[in-house]
Amino acid sequence: MTVLTVRVKPNAKQQKAVHLDDGSWLLHLKAPPQDGRANQELIVLLAQGLDIPKTQVHIRSGHTARIKRVEIDA
Repeated sequence: MTVLTVRVKPNAKQQKAVHLDDGSWLLHLKAPPQDGRANQELIVLLAQGLDIPKTQVHIRSGHTARIKRVEIDA
């Protein structure tokens, strides 16, 4: 199990992931932060990037915040 600190920017023009110097990730998401759409896009983006199933990616804290703790079961 790995825990990542992720900062999200919803409503971005293009989707991308940037690894920051402090070890955390900055994810630019196209989805708006409404009805959990940005969180779902976050899970899909991380699962695709790590080549693992979406069921192995869980948001542990920060569901409504821009800074999230994400758990990866791999």
